[in-house]
Formats: sequence, structure tokens, C-alpha cells
Amino acid sequence: MSHEEYMEIALELSQYGMGHVAPNPMVGCVIVHNDKVISKGYHTAYGEAHAEVEAIRYVEDKSILKECTLYVTLEPCAHFGKTPPCANLITEMGIPRVVIGTRDPFSEVNGRGIEHLKAHGVEVIEGILEDECRFVNRRFFTFHEKKRPYIILKWAQTADGFMDKIREENERGSFPISSSESRQLVHQWRSLEQAIFVGPTTALNDDPALTVRLVEGENPIRIVIDEKGCLPEELQLFNNEARTIALVGKDVTPRYACEILPLEKSGVEEWMRVLHEANIQSILVEGGAGILNTFIESGMWDEMRVFTSNNKIERGLKAPKQEGKAYSEKNIGEDLLTVTVNK
Repeated sequence: MSHEEYMEIALELSQYGMGHVAPNPMVGCVIVHNDKVISKGYHTAYGEAHAEVEAIRYVEDKSILKECTLYVTLEPCAHFGKTPPCANLITEMGIPRVVIGTRDPFSEVNGRGIEHLKAHGVEVIEGILEDECRFVNRRFFTFHEKKRPYIILKWAQTADGFMDKIREENERGSFPISSSESRQLVHQWRSLEQAIFVGPTTALNDDPALTVRLVEGENPIRIVIDEKGCLPEELQLFNNEARTIALVGKDVTPRYACEILPLEKSGVEEWMRVLHEANIQSILVEGGAGILNTFIESGMWDEMRVFTSNNKIERGLKAPKQEGKAYSEKNIGEDLLTVTVNK
């Protein structure tokens, strides 16, 4: 088998950590002896052992590690965090060759793991399936390289391009557009992202819980923009089912009780600066139209995921215009899901 084939195995392993390891990256590792995979490992949960440690642990005869090649999707860490450095363990075990998918952008690592390995006589091969390894950890790379969360914009629209009906004054409650299958998928997405993000109009009109209910999984952090601090405390957002963060204007004291992050000014750039400082690595933006358009106009977004139903309502709140490079398109129940990326 080739380096690429072994790295593909490690990549598949890494994705088992999705939804469990943030803000750490997803990492997979394979150990090969005489052209045979003898052990595998992946990072299972934040604060737990890293992929390299897991793979080394399951090698019964540690003496043969001196004849092995270790494949890992991300550069081994070289610092003491929640766990000891993986680069140190690799050299202590005498592993002579390490094949790496991509370097770690985290400032505490970023080449230092590779330097440690080389300084101890380890042969290092870099850049195997690098694009694929970066894509798997696109949230992690965006957070460290662009100094902001990875941003996914999501909405549902009718066949004639509306995302809500015309509401009567003080009319509250959600207006379902997408199919039950699509709504279930959205709950799965919620469980996989670190946070979910809405504006004050959606929070007030729909009164969403923004929790994971239709699938098994952890609730995301709920983030709401409320620069004037005017939202009522009885909204579901402010219950104790999940952690909630409100982004409010400086010196504003809202009526509700939740975690408050003050804003120096308005706008997407400031919102993302504050969330980056709060260590939020990814957000799923679920509306409303004004917030979605603000992100689109700023150019600060990474994916758009749009459900289009077969239904028409002829008049209502116009949905944003989907932009970006086409990535995928498939049917979810009776809806069409179109995903584009910002390239």
C-alpha cells in the first residue's frame, strides 16, 4: 500500500471524533509494520488521549515499534496541554519514521513537533493528502489561521424563494418550510457544531429552543445577538437546557440571566472577534434573514446549506440569495439540499 492509502485509513478514523473533540482537532493514526497495519487510533474526546497515544497503546509488542512507520493526519503535538506531548512519546518509543498529513496551525505546535522528531533522528514525510487532512479539520484551521469561528449559514426556503410568511403584529411561533427529514438533519448538524447563532428577530418571532431533540447528541452553545438587550427573559433561549451566550452592546444590562459578552461595536467582524476570544470554533447560523444577509454581505462565511421545498406561498419574507462555489446537491425527503462554499 502507498502512503496515500495508509493516510486515507487515518483520515477515516479521525472523523469518529466529530462532535466530541472540539476545540481540539480530529486526528487519526495508523501504525504500519512490514507493510501491515498493526494498530489504529483516533482522538476520542476533548481532554482524552491523542490519536498517536491510542495507536501506540494497542501495539502488544512495543519492541517492534523500532521497525514501524506511524501515519498521522496532523502534526504530533510538542507541548504539554491536557495531555503530554505526542512527539516525545514517538521518540521515546523509537519509531523511526513518521508520515504526516499536514502541519498543526496552533501556535504552540506549528512545526515544533516536526522539529522535535527530526532532532531525534526520526525520518519525517509531510504533506500526504494535505488538502484532505485540512478539509476534515476546516473548523480548527479557520479558527487558528483566520482568528474566527468556522461559519455555516443555513436556511430553508420555499420553491418561490421565501423563508417566512408575512406575520401579523406580535405573531409568534415557527413557520415550518422544510420536511421532517430535513429538520432531523438540522438537529444532527446542531450536535456536530460547537455553537448555534441567531439574531434577535428569530429569537423573538420563533422562540426557538435551539437544542438537539430529533437525534441523539449534545446541545450546542446557543448564541444570540441582542445589542440593545431588549429580548424578554421568558424566551426558550434563556432556559437551563443548554448554555446560552448573548452578545450585547457595551454597558447594556439585559433583563435575562445568561452569559454576556460585550461588544465594542456592531457588525460581523466584531461578533466573530468576540466569539474567537471566547474559544468558539464553529457556528451554525440559523437566521433570520437580516442576520444571514449581514454575513453574506460581509463575505465572512464558509458554507451555505440551503433547503428548498416544493411548496410555494406567493408572498412572504424573501430568502437570501445563495452564493459561492457549488459543493453538493441532494434530496432530503421532499426537499433539495444545496451546499456551496466560499472560495
